[in-house]
Amino acid sequence: MSDTSNEDVEFASGMAAFEAKHFSRAAQLLSPFADQGNPEAQHRLAIMYQNGLGVAQHDGLALRWMKAAAENGYPIAQHGLGFMYLEGECVEKDPVQAAHWFRKAADQGLVGSLTTLAMMYEEGKGVEQDLDKANELYRAAGFER
Repeated sequence: MSDTSNEDVEFASGMAAFEAKHFSRAAQLLSPFADQGNPEAQHRLAIMYQNGLGVAQHDGLALRWMKAAAENGYPIAQHGLGFMYLEGECVEKDPVQAAHWFRKAADQGLVGSLTTLAMMYEEGKGVEQDLDKANELYRAAGFER
């Protein structure tokens, strides 16, 4: 059996542990993958650190892993990082940074990010208010405006 097969099994086991809410086991199994740059593992670790699931709650590590996954192009993490900046969770509130990360996720078709970004344009939060742009984003998310 090759190392790759063992790694695949370890990764699948880590993801299964997360889904089964066995968070300390998931953290143990997924940490090496996160360290190697796997965005799914990074995202799951971020969630665990953000919420204290199987690990001690730690804003700095939650932000570090969410940002790593987002920078690796993982759209759900980009949305999560946008939310962190929008709400000031684990990081100082920064609506401009929030809009940046929601835009990246929206560009990959994430409906929640399209909708949130549309709302930000509608309210002029983190971006210059632009109702036409807001309506365009709402339509792209599947809402009739």
